[in-house]
Amino acid sequence: MDKLQTLDWSLLQAFTCVAQSGSLSAAARQLGQSQPTLGRQIARAEAALGCALFIRQPRGLVLNEAGEALYPLALEMQEAARTLALLAAGQSQSLKGTVRITASKVFSHYTLPPILAAIRRAEPDIQLELAPSDASENLLFGEADIAIRMYRPTQEDVIARKLGEIKTALFAHETYLELRGTPESFSDISQHDFIGFDRSPAIIDAMRGHGVIRSREDFALRCDDQATYWELAKAGCGIGATQMRLGLEAKGMVQVLPDLPMQALPVWLVAAKALRRSPRIRRVYDLLAEAVQPLCDA
Repeated sequence: MDKLQTLDWSLLQAFTCVAQSGSLSAAARQLGQSQPTLGRQIARAEAALGCALFIRQPRGLVLNEAGEALYPLALEMQEAARTLALLAAGQSQSLKGTVRITASKVFSHYTLPPILAAIRRAEPDIQLELAPSDASENLLFGEADIAIRMYRPTQEDVIARKLGEIKTALFAHETYLELRGTPESFSDISQHDFIGFDRSPAIIDAMRGHGVIRSREDFALRCDDQATYWELAKAGCGIGATQMRLGLEAKGMVQVLPDLPMQALPVWLVAAKALRRSPRIRRVYDLLAEAVQPLCDA
């Protein structure tokens, strides 16, 4: 039998993921599998192809000569399979089925639940999956059907609609301000507890734009998970930045330096072009746009 006929095409994902990550453990975490299972898949791929694909090293795996030659071909085949799946999904004419939505953790936690509840009431035969993530799920690779992004999408072959912009502002809980006072200018921030990000430089860069130089160590409390970050601010841990609407609606939170210019967050609704031919995805896309757009530019 031809070796290609014995190759399980699902093994291509294992091969390309290990090649990209350089280790079985990293690839297993990315694919949501165990390391032994992934190791067996690589062994099956090598057996089917009749050659080894990797050189085993103490710190991981690197492609050997055969693996280097096959890797770009495997990527093309994997991409073709994903395109086929997208096109097949796009032909569905039923409003029944599943639509997977991804959005930032803050937007997923604080904004989307009532919106998704309304969509479920309007379309009870459509099942919804919500994937809260601050990473960039790939619409073309089937990781999500619809994405709500706080930045302009750069992927090709997607449909993107800008719904508007969400204002941001600084807030602190009234108990913190009673204890520490309210800053009157941005330079006063240095005398206050400002909740920072852990690894992201976004807050430090924004402060530098206002002429205030801070380092990571200047923030006594740091967190990159922005939903948790906002809960820390609500608990009175210090001054924090968030979406204007969230701050104004939160009990006990007070806007700090309301005249300070803050960068707004653009809101983009994105879907793969092939999936826009699916009535159920188009329906959810339109309902999301109808619900989210009024929240922007307010």
